[in-house]
Amino acid sequence: MKKIQLLNKIAAVGINNFDIAEYEVSTAVENPDAIMVRSAAMHDMQFDKNLKAIARCGAGVNNIPVEECANKGIVVFNTPGANANGVKELAIAALLLASRNIVGGIQWANTLTEDVAKSVEAGKSKFGGCELKGKTLGVIGLGAIGGMVANAAKSLGMTVIGCDPYLTVEGAWSLSRDIKKAATYEEIFKECDYITLHVPATKETKNMINSGSIAIMKQGVKIINLSRADLVCAADLKAAIAEGHVSAYVTDFPTEETINTPGITTIPHLGASTEESEDNCAVMAALELIEFLENGNIKNSVNYPSIDMPRSDAERLVILHKNIPNMLSHITSTLASHDINIENMANRSKADFACTLVDTYAKVTDEMISIIESMEGIIRVIEIA
Repeated sequence: MKKIQLLNKIAAVGINNFDIAEYEVSTAVENPDAIMVRSAAMHDMQFDKNLKAIARCGAGVNNIPVEECANKGIVVFNTPGANANGVKELAIAALLLASRNIVGGIQWANTLTEDVAKSVEAGKSKFGGCELKGKTLGVIGLGAIGGMVANAAKSLGMTVIGCDPYLTVEGAWSLSRDIKKAATYEEIFKECDYITLHVPATKETKNMINSGSIAIMKQGVKIINLSRADLVCAADLKAAIAEGHVSAYVTDFPTEETINTPGITTIPHLGASTEESEDNCAVMAALELIEFLENGNIKNSVNYPSIDMPRSDAERLVILHKNIPNMLSHITSTLASHDINIENMANRSKADFACTLVDTYAKVTDEMISIIESMEGIIRVIEIA
């Protein structure tokens, strides 16, 4: 029986995909074959040798030691797009929060105790704002979420400029033809009244909003960040707000530096906190694990390549290895030297890592698996009967 350990509460609609006759799924399982996680921190965890996969119910994997997992032959999955609509809707709300001092107005209204209607009419002007229609929005990152935000903002009457150096063909097809394409982030910074960030936190994107990038932005620019706190240098942002260069900042990632700061609206990480998003993420994560554990196929992994080979009744070897020259020939020659005939094979690579699927009707012994694993560059061999 395969074991799935839950590190967070996972929606039942996802868990129900596991056949109870073949899977044990709970928070208490020991030596799991796979882990399902949402926000639990995993960087200090010790992984058992039996662990083959981790599925993050969400897009970001900052809470998972991805590189360490790759080097141990643990495939890390995420669920891109599963929570996209929930985050898109919060992004529209964030645009409105940045445009009009709704939060401040609500807080002020709640302080009124007498002659409320008259007090409201007398004091409401200090909470005025502007409309989105006719303004220019810059969308940095046009993936599943950014693309939806761009399209929605266009339907609200905004001029939308998008920039994504890694835009996929699928992503491009999903964009409205009215979305203008910027070649660089600098074009976004210079031309837009609003800027919304929809990129992962990487070495390249960390602190992409800083004193230098803010300096070329329009006076009074409004910035939305529902992606990761690390994208914005908080000290530089606060200085720009104090000077009036940035008029509003709305983020879904409160920190000690950003809470209780005039001009900054902090939302308590609610982007994917909808029933629908949690259900979608749980289902996608469960199906990814099932497909990998039962067939060796990989989809939506952040540290290993996507690979899909139809199954027959043959035995399958999932060979996780470094992406180095002559690896395929070494694998095939080693199998041939032990009278193992290959019925079908597929190979894919992603950066420094690769996966090879091998189907055979020959009996593959534990000794044979040990021989393959001892080869230079081989990380792990998983046998699927």
